[in-house]
Amino acid sequence: MEWIDRFNEAVRYLEDHLTEETDYKALGRIACCSSYHFQRMFAYMAGVPLSEYIRRRRMSLAAADLLGRDMKIVDVAAKYGYSSPTAFNRAFQSVHGIAPSAVKNGGVSVKSFPPVTFKITVKGVEEMNYRIEKKEAFRIVGVSVPLDRDIEKNFAVIPSKWQETAENGTLQRLAGLMDTEPMGVLGVSVCNDLEPWKYFIAAASTKEAEGLAEYVVPAATWAVFPGEGANQSIQELERRIVTEWLPDSGYEYGSAPDVEVYLNPDPQNARYEVWIPVIKK
Repeated sequence: MEWIDRFNEAVRYLEDHLTEETDYKALGRIACCSSYHFQRMFAYMAGVPLSEYIRRRRMSLAAADLLGRDMKIVDVAAKYGYSSPTAFNRAFQSVHGIAPSAVKNGGVSVKSFPPVTFKITVKGVEEMNYRIEKKEAFRIVGVSVPLDRDIEKNFAVIPSKWQETAENGTLQRLAGLMDTEPMGVLGVSVCNDLEPWKYFIAAASTKEAEGLAEYVVPAATWAVFPGEGANQSIQELERRIVTEWLPDSGYEYGSAPDVEVYLNPDPQNARYEVWIPVIKK
């Protein structure tokens, strides 16, 4: 089964289980990647985070239940996993802009969000520079942040941690500890399905680092993409890797962490590399 077919199979599984708690691990298994990488790739390809897509689909079906099946609001809320009517009301209004009770009263419009289907589309010919690099395991030291399994919840946590490490002198300390490749301040996402998810702001180092967390990044093959620009440019590069390079590359995601290497951490004119773990198809 091709890469894009596996993703569509995962979406079909999701559609068949919309009234159940989302099994992120199952989605990753169907797509042959970790649940973390599935969420990242879904967001880049669909243009909407997976958690938001699920909310829209559930509320789209909930509106149909209220309109066509004459179900009680409390029963519809329970059907889509909301034990609190208040939480269901808030989710429903965030999608449709009206309360569920207004739908029951009739004469109002609601929104319909059909299931997504992925297709490969030929895009522009803007070049992407990259190299494939095999690397033995390496040790990193730094500060770690626990991550939520819903990756959208982490976007408010990680930037504030970077700011904290800059203000308290940790970044300067990391710069003095780095003594092995990759040389730069690292953002490392350890998000496999075998251990709690963590994000490290770290440096590759063999030195003693009292008071700092450490982790050994396993040996892997990496696709390494250089980039530069302001803060948002790295997200655009990661989007292009997933949507333009990966589908036709002959590779798929490996099981090692994602690594961002900041060669020049200036937020307005950063130079960086995005390291994606890959395996041959």
